[in-house]
Amino acid sequence: MVTKKPVGGPPEPNDDGIERQDGLQLRDGRPEPGTDAADPDDSGGPDDSGESGDSGGPISDAERELYGGRLRYDQMYLRHERPLSRMSFGRMAAALPRMVAMVFRTGRAADPRALTGVVVAQLGQGAAAAWGLFAVNNVLTELFAEGPTAHKLRESLPSLAVLGAASVITALLWAWSTAMSGRLQPQVERAVSARYYTAVTRVEVAATEQPEVQRVLEAGKFGTDSARRMLQLSVGVGNVLIGMVAAAVVLVSLHWVLLPMLLAIALPKGWGAVRSARREYASRQTWLDHRRAIASLLSSLTRPHAAGEIRVHAAGARLLSGYEEMSRQSEAEQRRLARAQATTDLVAGTFAGLASLGCYAMLWWLLASGSLPLAVGGTAVIAIRTSTARLTSLVQQVNQLYEQLLLLTDTETAIRVAGENAIPSTGTALPAAVDRVRVEELSFTYPGARSPALSGVSVTVRRGEVTALVGANGSGKTTLTKVLAGLLLPSEGCVWWEDGTGRRTELRDAARQDVFAQVGVLAQDFPHWEMTAAANVSIGVGDRTRDMPRVEDAARAADVLSLVEGLPHGWDSIVFKGYERGVQLSGGQWQKLGTARSLYRDAPFLLVDEPTSALDPHAEIAAFEGLWSLAGKGHAVVLVTHRLAATANADRIYVLDGGRLVEEGTHTELMADADGLYRGMFLAQAAQFGVTEPPGTGLVPRARRPAVPEETA
Repeated sequence: MVTKKPVGGPPEPNDDGIERQDGLQLRDGRPEPGTDAADPDDSGGPDDSGESGDSGGPISDAERELYGGRLRYDQMYLRHERPLSRMSFGRMAAALPRMVAMVFRTGRAADPRALTGVVVAQLGQGAAAAWGLFAVNNVLTELFAEGPTAHKLRESLPSLAVLGAASVITALLWAWSTAMSGRLQPQVERAVSARYYTAVTRVEVAATEQPEVQRVLEAGKFGTDSARRMLQLSVGVGNVLIGMVAAAVVLVSLHWVLLPMLLAIALPKGWGAVRSARREYASRQTWLDHRRAIASLLSSLTRPHAAGEIRVHAAGARLLSGYEEMSRQSEAEQRRLARAQATTDLVAGTFAGLASLGCYAMLWWLLASGSLPLAVGGTAVIAIRTSTARLTSLVQQVNQLYEQLLLLTDTETAIRVAGENAIPSTGTALPAAVDRVRVEELSFTYPGARSPALSGVSVTVRRGEVTALVGANGSGKTTLTKVLAGLLLPSEGCVWWEDGTGRRTELRDAARQDVFAQVGVLAQDFPHWEMTAAANVSIGVGDRTRDMPRVEDAARAADVLSLVEGLPHGWDSIVFKGYERGVQLSGGQWQKLGTARSLYRDAPFLLVDEPTSALDPHAEIAAFEGLWSLAGKGHAVVLVTHRLAATANADRIYVLDGGRLVEEGTHTELMADADGLYRGMFLAQAAQFGVTEPPGTGLVPRARRPAVPEETA
């Protein structure tokens, strides 16, 4: 019997019924952080006038023509670009304790013994440096004393031995620090990456439909290796700081006036290093969009799929001319930056030279007046020159350390947000022998959508049957399959997992892992894993050990076994061109491989979405026969397809329109309704082949009747 439901609600813009707002993501009417509109420096005319400004360098004609303006990623991490270029070095230095604390926490969690080794080695190097300076002072004291030269050399031998020992100890500690850092860094990166990727793969699918959540999750991946870099940079910063502090302590212990002399010489060089580093960073960020456009353009020239148009349409010549134009602008920026850096270096060098001249004059006066021993003066010169030489390195490393801190903070934020939106790890167990899924008055609205993707839908999926979901694009078919798979939870209504005795569990209460274990999915855009052919099939049950005989059986049933065995490396061929042993598969071949993946999973409930869209007619018929044979073996098959000839033998057909269920029944029942939506779509397709009346059953494979055990029937 045909059941018709009233049609209501506007048609949805896509197959899932989602209405998404392109461009800016809004929260309470305000641009989300990280969007161009959220950055005050992006307002105004630079983008339009082509003039340089804080929001970016001038836009070339090629960028306007090819990209319509600046080429910016829609990623949350971009919010760090301009704030970093505007932030003073002082604020970054003030955040140094927070950076070190984060590195310590991460390192202690990964390998506390290795972290302790790094810290001890760094402190030991500082102590050895101070010890060495005292030894230098003692050596100079002995050498500058009165008496025969041979006697002075003999008297300085103990201090020289101490200096040599300090050098050896420093080298040993440096080697130990390198070894411990090398041991700790990959562990830190692995620990952070594992926490991040474990968290994001457990997020509710509905949460990923929220732009603000997805942007946070995406931003987190850019900081997964930042913990490793921060550890490496922290070791470098710590080494420089400890060395400078050791030098300052030694100088103060020798004479209080030596510390101001050190600062007087160091400050101009430090100012120059900070200014140069900030200018270089600001230039790099200002021209980031420009360099991104160049990289995008060059990558297009070498993509295999674009080779035809590059040659036949002369697209390559246009891209190359654009590259030359944008490169000339980049070269002009490099010249400008070099001139500015040279000016800064000149100013900093001049002031540092004047400060050095004044300090050395003061040192000469102290030596001449007898207020400072000659040996102490020599030690001061060595300490000052050693400390100031490391300033540039210190400034650059603190800059990089702060940048990595922001990215690592993004990762920690993503892990926290993922935890807040995670699929529950517990729940009520499903009945032992589920034989049907019953959907009652289901409604679902995607986050941010103005209308529901599904409204008041009731369907029943039984094992041993083929259930077809039919409707126009945007009618909600794919959304319904996601709810059946447990990937989406109903906004309203219920989804019951039932057995033949009346026991049942509602989806919201169920242990979701139990639901996933019952389901196999083959989406229209299923993943093409850049792995071997064997892995692409066996990943259908990724939590189990691969069973190659079963892999081959699944491939044989999907009519792809002979193809794989005929590849140069057989099952070990990587089904992605560009790698060694890599091969390129056609769309139809991929679809067969995806079908083999679903068959290998052997789940009681199989949800397939357009499984034959890339197959030739004979392969398509064979594929549908395979689905019907699965139903004959007791599986439930939910088929989403626009090939209505294939639905003719489905046990039950549900017709969706605008997110509502408008018709249901068998093919014969639905075709009997002269004004029915299903009949209209079927005849429209048949008319393309010159058929004006419903075709006979010979056009499609006959349905296999259910073969479900009696206790679950």
